[in-house]
Amino acid sequence: MITITIANQKGGVGKTTTAINVGTALAATGKRVLLIDFDPQGNASTGLGISHGARERSSYDLLVTDANLEDVAVPTNVPGLDVVPATQDLSGAEIELIEFDARTHRLDAAIRRHSAGRWDVILVDCPPSLGLLTVNAMVAAHALLVPLQCEFFALEGLSQLLNTVERIRTRFNPGLSILGVALTMYDRRNRLTDQVSDDVRAVLGRVVFDTVIPRNVRLSEAPSHGVPALIYDHRCAGSEAYIALAREVIDRLPKLQKAA
Repeated sequence: MITITIANQKGGVGKTTTAINVGTALAATGKRVLLIDFDPQGNASTGLGISHGARERSSYDLLVTDANLEDVAVPTNVPGLDVVPATQDLSGAEIELIEFDARTHRLDAAIRRHSAGRWDVILVDCPPSLGLLTVNAMVAAHALLVPLQCEFFALEGLSQLLNTVERIRTRFNPGLSILGVALTMYDRRNRLTDQVSDDVRAVLGRVVFDTVIPRNVRLSEAPSHGVPALIYDHRCAGSEAYIALAREVIDRLPKLQKAA
């Protein structure tokens, strides 16, 4: 079972959209996928059609009450894709975790308690910060998938994120790798978009996925209907891009499994 954390401390870069649609595409290939919504806003849960009333237990329980993954995961309307929903309770978890020993390893411990066999891939959708929730997600992960918006300020944020990854490797999780950087919100009409893309590829090389995710109205509309874009409109440019991105992720999984 491979755990992939989807993180970027900058908000609005497409983390949740990436988590939902990559998870859906992986499930469509026959993989059993669990998406852990680790953002107190709970957007991944909403985007998969999980109403607030249906969130009796959540990722908060994983961190604070030693709940098991099997007890908090709920099925979605996507065959093969389950989700651990998030609630506003998660916003107070960082303060509550101060009382715990090994507070940075709470999610890792919850995943390790899981009896292997139910899921092949776990995706963790992080909040837009580098706080204790994101640190927990990185400590628990085999690899990091970084959505990166094609704009200038995103480059500065990427540098900060990479520094955090190095600190996590040094102190807590030496096996953490970067699965890839996914360029999102790509707009060919904007020359700055191409410049940012070229700069990121020049620095990181093959770490950057070949697929770029375009700005697409359908990607924005899908969450309001409680379904992934791949189901809402599988022929739109955004859905086709996420299908291509999922293929690249699958191609990189064998190397990741060997390292794990």
